Amino acid sequence: MSTLTAADMDWLAALLLDVGTAEIMPRFRNLGDGDVQQKTSAADLVTEADVNAERVITAALLERFPSSLVIGEEAVADDPKLLDGWSRTDKLAFVIDPIDGTFNFASGVAAFGVMLSVVKDGETIAGIIHDPVGKDWIMAQKGGGAILRRLDGRESALKVAEPTGAVNRMIGSASWQYMPEPERSTIARNQGQCLGSVAYRCAAQEYRLLCGGHIHFALYNKLMPWDHLAGVLITEEAGGHVRRFDGSVYRPEHVDGGVLAATDPDSWAMVREALWRA
Repeated sequence: MSTLTAADMDWLAALLLDVGTAEIMPRFRNLGDGDVQQKTSAADLVTEADVNAERVITAALLERFPSSLVIGEEAVADDPKLLDGWSRTDKLAFVIDPIDGTFNFASGVAAFGVMLSVVKDGETIAGIIHDPVGKDWIMAQKGGGAILRRLDGRESALKVAEPTGAVNRMIGSASWQYMPEPERSTIARNQGQCLGSVAYRCAAQEYRLLCGGHIHFALYNKLMPWDHLAGVLITEEAGGHVRRFDGSVYRPEHVDGGVLAATDPDSWAMVREALWRA
């Protein structure tokens, strides 16, 4: 059972909206020359919007939940030791990606999102993905189903697509950029077997497509908790099937082993076999 109330979830959603409105959108397509920095490569960026959004979210969380732990992407970039043993705490742990899809954001492309997950006793108990452009949310609490909530308060249930029964009738996202060779080239080549592919460079928006029934799978090799905990929970609560590449359950402490999210176990197995075929 979740230790978060419905009022807590409403507060968290409102916090992400406020931060998107105050810290993120005013900087979208309005970044100065010194507002974008490279982290590990030209494709791995951080902006003033990321830093300020995470600072505001972190402060608000600690004010409302003073005994909680907050794990933010930018804080971990500054101090990697924050990840040591964090998921084993019995405290509420909030995991934040202030802007998922920073490359798009910095490029002026409207495909990014704010991701927040809540972990307790090693389990993800809630997840929210906010779209600051569309001003809506996909969200879930463990065991409670997944919803799309619009700014006017309307809610609709999220459900993954019906299985197609064949990879050549599936549309999917395969993020092979962080894979080693020869796996990288194998996945990139074999994705051509699918009916279609999407590559938003933004897990927040790709999970939205999957949970909303618009694509059939999403694959990621790089596993940082802020990128996937919320999306995996929402996908599972929307009826999907998510496992690491070896078939094991993905858990908050995992930072390797990849993750494949699909509509159901049979489709997962089909995609796993087809994309890795030599």
